[in-house]
Amino acid sequence: MNRNLDGIEMVLLDLDGTIHLGGVPIPGALEFIERCKMRNITPVFLSNNSSRSVKEYILKLHEMGIDAEEGDVLLSTHDCIRWLKQEGWLRIHCFGTSGMKEMMEEAGIDCSSKMVDCVVIGYHTDLVYSDLQRVSELLHRGVPLIATHPDIVCPSPVGGLPDVGAILSMLEATTGVKPVIITGKPRPEMILGRLKQDGIDPSRVAMIGDRIYTDMAMAHAAGVHSILVLSGEASREDLKDLDLVPSLVVESVDALLR
Repeated sequence: MNRNLDGIEMVLLDLDGTIHLGGVPIPGALEFIERCKMRNITPVFLSNNSSRSVKEYILKLHEMGIDAEEGDVLLSTHDCIRWLKQEGWLRIHCFGTSGMKEMMEEAGIDCSSKMVDCVVIGYHTDLVYSDLQRVSELLHRGVPLIATHPDIVCPSPVGGLPDVGAILSMLEATTGVKPVIITGKPRPEMILGRLKQDGIDPSRVAMIGDRIYTDMAMAHAAGVHSILVLSGEASREDLKDLDLVPSLVVESVDALLR
């Protein structure tokens, strides 16, 4: 894999830490997206951040100057919904934002039932202590735990913020319960369904992201090219003694398609 992305037909673009930080585009990111479109490379915006619905993501992308439609966005919430439907767990206690609940309910998942099949943990940016208390009570009663993604921190301009992985550690410390499954990146299923739908061979796809344990791990598991950017969570120090070596490492997406 080279910086010209020769042979690539689709790029799976992580958002937080790759395209923007705290809603502010990373320098050169908008121009990179335009270069993709000029070269007939399809950009798909991929995020583990389950705090927003697809509609909210589209508005956010538009605010940043990125022209995108609903079909251009793939979230960990999509993967979680797909898994819940496969299991037939359609009544959940949703520990998440109104945007996450909106996506669940639009997909036929009941978030208001008192009798639930499981607890689903998302990136809950509006939580209050009573939310944590309710989840703990359900877990102590033996209700299964599901998580939308494993990210420990959410990148921001001021540093990492507690994400789902951090909440899972806290819940395990207080209840002893571990999740039945953690959906989203790095599960290859999150992207393989989309590639099959679009008829694109994984060898023609590059995953671009800032996290080794999700973005790069998923790319490896799905058989697509992996491009690590150092504009978010990962640093060059993290590359030392790394078992999972990315196809390419660049400072940011601004270095690509030049």
